[in-house]
Amino acid sequence: MKIGIGIDTGGTCTDAVAVDLETGKLLAKGKSLTTREDLSVGIGNALDILPSELIRDARLISLSTTLATNAVIEDKGCRAKLVLFGLTQENIERERVNAAKNFRLDGNSVLCIDTHGSSDGLSVDEPDWDAFFAEHGAWVKDADALSAVELYANYNGAPCEKHFKEHAVSLTGKKCVIASELTNGSSVLARGSTALLNARLFPIIEEFVAAAKADFEVRGSHAPIMVVRSDGSLMSSEATLLRPVETVLSGPAASVLAGKSFSGRPDYMIVDMGGTSTDVSVVTGGKPVTADNGIRIANWPTYVRGIHVSPFNLGGDTAIRLHEGALALHPRRVKSLCSAASQWPEICDQLRKLLVSRHYNTFPLHEFFYLVREPEDIGKYTQDEQALIRLLRSGPCMLENLEERSDLSLYRLNSERLEAEGVIMRCGMTPTDFMHIRGDYLAYDREASVLAAKYMLMSTDREPSEENIAALAAEAYDLVEGRMYENLVSIALERKFPKQFENGLDEQTLFLVRQAWKQRGENRSELLRHVFSTDYTLIGIGAPTHLFLPEVARALHAEFLVPDNAEVANAIGALRADINAVVRVNISQRFNFEAGKSYYICHAPSGSRRFDDRDEATAFASREAGAAALREARSRGAAGELEVRCRVQKHQAVSKWGTGVDMGYTATAEVEVHL
Repeated sequence: MKIGIGIDTGGTCTDAVAVDLETGKLLAKGKSLTTREDLSVGIGNALDILPSELIRDARLISLSTTLATNAVIEDKGCRAKLVLFGLTQENIERERVNAAKNFRLDGNSVLCIDTHGSSDGLSVDEPDWDAFFAEHGAWVKDADALSAVELYANYNGAPCEKHFKEHAVSLTGKKCVIASELTNGSSVLARGSTALLNARLFPIIEEFVAAAKADFEVRGSHAPIMVVRSDGSLMSSEATLLRPVETVLSGPAASVLAGKSFSGRPDYMIVDMGGTSTDVSVVTGGKPVTADNGIRIANWPTYVRGIHVSPFNLGGDTAIRLHEGALALHPRRVKSLCSAASQWPEICDQLRKLLVSRHYNTFPLHEFFYLVREPEDIGKYTQDEQALIRLLRSGPCMLENLEERSDLSLYRLNSERLEAEGVIMRCGMTPTDFMHIRGDYLAYDREASVLAAKYMLMSTDREPSEENIAALAAEAYDLVEGRMYENLVSIALERKFPKQFENGLDEQTLFLVRQAWKQRGENRSELLRHVFSTDYTLIGIGAPTHLFLPEVARALHAEFLVPDNAEVANAIGALRADINAVVRVNISQRFNFEAGKSYYICHAPSGSRRFDDRDEATAFASREAGAAALREARSRGAAGELEVRCRVQKHQAVSKWGTGVDMGYTATAEVEVHL
């Protein structure tokens, strides 16, 4: 029996499964809380549920995670910087709004260095490196991680990127990624955005991989550790440390892999609800919709190839607060009060005192802060931020008690940076708390959820009766279901009418979608009734999905399926992935008017090379693509003898007179390894 261990670490829970890879049979499963302060604890707790001999005898370990996804959605990550070669600061300033809004590149994180290489890649230009670091060394050293991108790097072999990395790593000892290691896309701003995001994610994935390795080593397992990429293929843990951006949709990709075995229908939508976000993937004709031109997640554009996943900010740990006397979903992820009280029982006592005090405020006084980790450099924070860190070293602190226990003022406090960097975290009311109130999920301390619900009712002049508590929970469920419905309809509309909704749904369309949800099931006479429906089956994955998806499916007149073992589906899906390395080398066709004939430029990873003969150009491109695909497959963990499949595709456009115009060629090499 060939045993595989699958691990999925999400924002809230970590799942572990043992599977017979030859038969696909699930041998054992385990689930535990993800411990943000030390990921190895959560992974270890999940592994402890599996029989130890299955872990020891495993032949393959495959990991998926939403940690990178959640970090992008929550705008977390280290302080990274990008050096952009080939543009000037004036270029970026002229494009300031576009660069910041559409590519997340701003003046604080981007340094432009003017170089003068040619667009065909045959002529390259580099700065004087000694002069560069003499002038900008302090700016470079101030970053936690570095990245670089070069105009025309997809044509010239990226000499500026490569040499900057050599010098920067030698000078600072910090990790550095260059865009050409991640993509050969055409837009320098999108390539730069991809590289900068990769650098921001370094510490998040480093912690994840280190935690997993430590947990498996202590259990006597020496199987290779692989990680699911955003395109549903695998790469080694070593490659993952260098290219964490390629895991931004690791968890959702694993859910698509798992979904293939759950549905007998060719058309379905996978709705994967986790702790931080809900991820939706569309499968048409049995094949998942892919984002070959790059994934955009939470307004971060990337050239990362992958399964097209539409994540939205809704999960079991989404904050639910009062807004103008009614419940509202808040985009922040918080630790549920019920789970916090299980860890710190004194939380219930403090909530009881808050109820007795009848102290109400525009601030959510029933929420808590707690310290997740000590910052590496506390000196970079303000005095108020440092004071908050010192206060939380002694344990969680409720916002109600903040001024009493410190010199901090609620009205002056700005905790955004500490929360964004994962130094501190909030505890507050969430869908998970309302699940506990209704008895649908009872893993933690229900009393804390009930106490906070009573406080929310009293702060809006409602009696904290059992009837009103139940009504408040029903209101919270309707909020979650409505948000899920709104986003599923939005995703379907964007897929059906891509040109009309290429920038998302406008407020008028969203109003109609929300009205359709509010009017569902009503029998009264209407001048106009509009209903959205789908023929696609909705497949629910993730622990809380079964509570909310049925009502959404009814509103969409859709079939829904919550399969067995759906709560560990991503861990199962992680074991269905293989290594698949694809490299494309482009050949541009130019015309020499003096000679009266065409010539060809092959844009290989090693640099551009000119050919007068087409067959020589395509042969060279095929060899370069094949060699690069082999290197890529081995860097991802492939071993033994590998087979390369290569094809050459001709590109042709049609002129306004109807004649064909040759536009060049692409040599594509692929290496696929089934583990």
